[in-house]
Amino acid sequence: MRLKHYAIRTEQSYSEWIRRYIRFHGMRWRGELTPGTQKVELFLSDLAVNGHVSASTQNQAVRVVER
Repeated sequence: MRLKHYAIRTEQSYSEWIRRYIRFHGMRWRGELTPGTQKVELFLSDLAVNGHVSASTQNQAVRVVER
């Protein structure tokens, strides 16, 4: 993110989304981070139902998690 010259606040926000995604799925090592559509959908559903987040917040999470 630093190489792409993202703002520090953007970097912090993206890093927090990644941490939340990892904690949600209980992942412990890098090999478990393989992209999976079902994993992303579960995470987003949880954000909508339990996290009470807006659609724009979900869109931000999708952009970060799917990278």
